[in-house]
Amino acid sequence: SFFRALSLCLLVSLHLRFHRSATVQYSMPAAAASAATGGRVDQYTGGVTVAVIVTCLLAASGGLLFGYDVGVTGGVTSMKSWQAKFFPALLHAPNSTSPYCQYDDVQLQLFTSSLFLSGGAAALGGSWTSTHWGRRATMILSGITFLAGVVLQAAAVNLGMLIAGRVTLGVGVGLANQSVPLYLSEAAPHHLRGAINILFQLAVTIGILAAQLINFGTERIEEWGWRLSLALAGVPAIVLTVGSICLSDTPNSLLSRGKVEEARAVLQKIRGVEDVNVEFEDICLAARAAASVGNPWLTILKPRYRPQLVLAILIPIFQQLTGINSIMFYAPQLFSSLGSGAEGSLLSTLITGVVNVVSTVVALVLVDRLGRRMLFLQGGVQMLICEILVGALLGAGFAKHGDQLPPGMAKAVLALICLFVASFAWSWGPLAWLVPSEIQPLETRSAAFSITVLVNFLATFAIGQSFLSMLCNMQFGIFFFFGAWVAVMTCFVYFLVPETKNLPIEEVEQAFKSHWAWGRMGDVQLEGVITVPTPEAGRKASLSASPSPTPLPVASQTPTPREMLMP
Repeated sequence: SFFRALSLCLLVSLHLRFHRSATVQYSMPAAAASAATGGRVDQYTGGVTVAVIVTCLLAASGGLLFGYDVGVTGGVTSMKSWQAKFFPALLHAPNSTSPYCQYDDVQLQLFTSSLFLSGGAAALGGSWTSTHWGRRATMILSGITFLAGVVLQAAAVNLGMLIAGRVTLGVGVGLANQSVPLYLSEAAPHHLRGAINILFQLAVTIGILAAQLINFGTERIEEWGWRLSLALAGVPAIVLTVGSICLSDTPNSLLSRGKVEEARAVLQKIRGVEDVNVEFEDICLAARAAASVGNPWLTILKPRYRPQLVLAILIPIFQQLTGINSIMFYAPQLFSSLGSGAEGSLLSTLITGVVNVVSTVVALVLVDRLGRRMLFLQGGVQMLICEILVGALLGAGFAKHGDQLPPGMAKAVLALICLFVASFAWSWGPLAWLVPSEIQPLETRSAAFSITVLVNFLATFAIGQSFLSMLCNMQFGIFFFFGAWVAVMTCFVYFLVPETKNLPIEEVEQAFKSHWAWGRMGDVQLEGVITVPTPEAGRKASLSASPSPTPLPVASQTPTPREMLMP
């Protein structure tokens, strides 16, 4: 009932907002952005249709895979029946000398974090499949692979089979995280790209909350409750697989593979109008530039693409250094250490899950109004304050009251963690996937976003593998550690992350060219690289290269999409 009500509210809000956007076509901020960059965004036609909403909702379901896995892991690892089968040492010889060290076990951390090693490797493979087979095919493959991992995990009879299943799950998650944000960014209208892309992160948070609700119920099933929790991960895998089969690929992906007419038909369908010539021409120009650069892995190393590469690497690292996944993975163990007990710890985790979902909806509403930078900066400041206060409370509380916090102080810590989760959910949570997926030009987009997913997963592996040991050794100081990194990343955003709100995806590069620091690199042009500074300039270049010696009438001087894609 909760998810049904949430989905209904979300669809109504999206419909009202999209209907208003479709009525006024494209707003003045979008036109102003277009004028600033020399683009033609004010000439784009069409509104937001039912087709694009349904398409993006189905695609965003890929986030359920990642979210459910993140949410289910902490709850399952805190169940006594699961511990008795795979980690009996946690039951028979717990390290209870310190409330910070109750779950310090290297193998337990390996189980949790092994998914991200295979996920990172799969993201690199996903770059190839996403480029050559398309975003849609990669999403289908991710759902099938994830389903195979679910079977292995739920049927596991020993630790090796359990970890093999988790590694297989990682392949599915890596492919989904590589393809779904790209799909959403390319299918969305430019002025709502932020909100639609955040549907992926919303699906992640819903997956986390669903897993926490299921864990709260299955924890009472002593023998096989953990198997049920793990087996139900197959539901989002089936949703993604079936949903992706019903979808068309994005116009950008189809054009990059030479499917011109199919790409036009898909663009007309999701924009709801027949006349999509201007937007289609701009995508064609980007596809032609992409076809001219050769190997995208070598191309992205060139100076022209260095600003985007720096952000593609640092943003996912910074996201993990907020400490959020450590809290999501190990929330039951963390709250149990605070004295909540097994059931109380799962309930506390459930509360943070609800906060996570609601706050992500806030990001969906505000990201295209306030912009990416504003949410990044506000969220960073709030996270920093919360982590400092949590560290101070834990340090003072355990020093005064021993190995268990009094109820009032434990509730205060829970409230601060909820505020921390909220600020993350409307800032670094969705934006760390949105910004890297929209800042890359088409010629490097798939490869660069694969780097983002790889770096994100490697950073998640490192934090996941070390968090419980760090908590044991650093104790409350671990929150000061993450807080210091939040201060660093907030300064990084303030000085070096440009605003991309309201820019069409194929014109986002202009934001770097006008940036005070990155603009110096963006002016570097390399031999052998065809640069399209603006779509209008690209049209002129295409016209000058036309083989026809006879001047065309003014009304006919726009080359056809097929001509734009010809070398």
